[in-house]
Amino acid sequence: MKPILSARLLQLLLLCALCWPMAFAATPLDLPSLESLTDYRPKIPLRVYTSDKVLIGEFGQERRDFVAIKDIPLIQRQALLAIEDSRFYEHGGVDYKGVVRAVLADLSGGLKQGASTITMQLARNFFLTREKLFSRKLTEVMLAYKIERELSKDQILELYMNQIYLGQRAYGFSSAARIYFGKPLKDLSLGQAAMLAGLPQAPSGINPIVNPIRARARQKLVLKRMLALGYITDAQYKAALKENLGVLAEGQSVGNHAQYVAEMVRQVIYAQFKDEAYTRGINVTTTLVNADQQAAYDALRRQVLAYDQRHGYRGPEAHVVLPANAAEREKLIETTLQQHPASDTLLSAMVLSAKPASVQAVLVDGDKIELQADGLRWAAAALASKASAALKIKPGAVIRVVKNSRGRWSIAQLPVVGAAFVALNNQTGAYRALVGGFDFNASEFNHVTQAWRQPGSAMKPFIYSAALEKGYSPGTLVNDAPLTLTSAETGGQPWTPQNDDNVYDGAITLRTALAQSKNVAAVRLLRAITPQYAHDFLPRFGFDAARQPVNYTLALGTGAVTPLQMAGAFSVFANGGYQINPYLIQKVVDTRGNVLFEAKPVLPGQESARVLDARNAFITDSMLREVVASGTGAAASKKLARQDLAGKTGTSSDAFDGWFAGYAGTTTAVAWMGFDEPRSLGAREFGATVALPIWIDYMRSSPSGQPVHYQPQPAGVVQAQGDWVFEEFRTAGAVWRLDLDPLQWLKGLFGA
Repeated sequence: MKPILSARLLQLLLLCALCWPMAFAATPLDLPSLESLTDYRPKIPLRVYTSDKVLIGEFGQERRDFVAIKDIPLIQRQALLAIEDSRFYEHGGVDYKGVVRAVLADLSGGLKQGASTITMQLARNFFLTREKLFSRKLTEVMLAYKIERELSKDQILELYMNQIYLGQRAYGFSSAARIYFGKPLKDLSLGQAAMLAGLPQAPSGINPIVNPIRARARQKLVLKRMLALGYITDAQYKAALKENLGVLAEGQSVGNHAQYVAEMVRQVIYAQFKDEAYTRGINVTTTLVNADQQAAYDALRRQVLAYDQRHGYRGPEAHVVLPANAAEREKLIETTLQQHPASDTLLSAMVLSAKPASVQAVLVDGDKIELQADGLRWAAAALASKASAALKIKPGAVIRVVKNSRGRWSIAQLPVVGAAFVALNNQTGAYRALVGGFDFNASEFNHVTQAWRQPGSAMKPFIYSAALEKGYSPGTLVNDAPLTLTSAETGGQPWTPQNDDNVYDGAITLRTALAQSKNVAAVRLLRAITPQYAHDFLPRFGFDAARQPVNYTLALGTGAVTPLQMAGAFSVFANGGYQINPYLIQKVVDTRGNVLFEAKPVLPGQESARVLDARNAFITDSMLREVVASGTGAAASKKLARQDLAGKTGTSSDAFDGWFAGYAGTTTAVAWMGFDEPRSLGAREFGATVALPIWIDYMRSSPSGQPVHYQPQPAGVVQAQGDWVFEEFRTAGAVWRLDLDPLQWLKGLFGA
């Protein structure tokens, strides 16, 4: 037999009766001090910012901001009071009318209503456990009276709205606004404010990330209460119900596309401060520029998706059998899609029906969408009747969808290829942007700092730079013809290096050989200066000598480097011969503003940092500009309106890795693409097709506003035979030809 009143409400009625006489007298109970309320010191997480004060990372068990009551929008306060405690400013800590209302609702079997006031909830959150004991409830009621005597109503509401847990490790409404909507509290819409106000009841179970359907239902109840209390008009109520709330995916944040950087900072700060790093309110300012970081993120994502599109649709991510029962089907869809979280704009969806020209699907928030012919063309084979089981799109398939600017849906998929991008200030070493992969939430592996990959032809400029020290020049003629190195030369099997396109041009200059990335010419040059000499030359650029071979394959980049190493190395050519030390953390302060650390980077142009002769840097720079002007990087000069672009493409053996490393102005940037489990990117893919487009996209915006930079001609560099050469080698006739007989030399000189 169902009890007339719930045990909880009976307890509360009894408590009210007992505590009413005590409300106006000194309490007989041994209640805790309210010092934690009057001297409120919340645990403030570690926060990471760009140099222009954009938040990019937050770490701590409690993610919170403290916002004064005057700065909390009225609409947010009204939304909270409407659903939690509409008589907050009228009662003295316990709302007797609210208790009666809850009792009547309980008796009538209507909508169950809570009777705990905001003051009672505050007492419970600060001082008590959530055990459902009579003694605990008695203490809660008495604490509520005590709080009301010692604090004003606004102080109580301020503490509550900053302390209350709202799911996803968000404490307080300001933090929740950022986590769920990527906005400051003051910018929330009515619908968003109502959504947050509904969370205190069950923050872990009905927040819009974990359970968007139940969270939406709770939001509607908040709006209904606001309408009944006259806080909003009927028109506002209806508009808010239709509002697209823009809830972010878990781990996502508007404008926060620097998760790899934030994690790098977290590791550094934790190493020094241990667990205190997450509670003492440490703020870290990095050297990143927010606009540059956004440009890098967008460029990498865009070009990785473009590559993925070129290589075809691989099929749905999963298949389930949809139950006939509607409730069971809805639950299975929700649970399944939560296992396939969004990747920025790439949303997961469950297919409800599938035809060659139309697919109906449902998103994790319950919204139904339709993909029509144009949005399905890329995956047409998966909708064919004879499609394989793994490829076929059918009811119960989990697919990826994306909405274009016109609101139309198209099928998509999560890429499996890896990528990385890093940009440095080539004068100071400060990071400007870093993207360690396509999706940090899918893989935290940071390809910029952790991926050791073959650089391919991107290593050639350093071989050419070494050769300049031996007296060679960009005008030196080299024989671009088939070559076989003997066993005596290789120390093993004979080796026949080949040009990527199997085209051989005979007598060409080293400038042309580098611009066109001629493999055989690079091997001939390495043979002339010896692999040992070139190997010993590399550490000045920051390369790890132990990871580079001491043989002829060094010319083709068969060693291992990281994108960060490559960015530092190319910066030596960009800045006139100085090694830079990349640094990320600019300043660290605690919650009281005490400076815990401040970077003191070496000033640009210090001779103590010189690792390369200024003449060598100048001449190599001129050759790298030729690569972009007329060689394998020419797409950059066609698409970017700058005259100071320089760089080098790189494609490793069998196209396992694609690179472009280059610079303009004070920015050096490196792009890389490849699979984590090394395999070919494709027979028609090169550094120029997979990495250079990322670099171009980034450079379209990054160096804008920076003046065009040309390196000044240093003393000791002269023109001879139509190109630059060190002055002391101007008359050394032997350096004008390499592996050429006299007739070939003459043909090369006169173009015969």
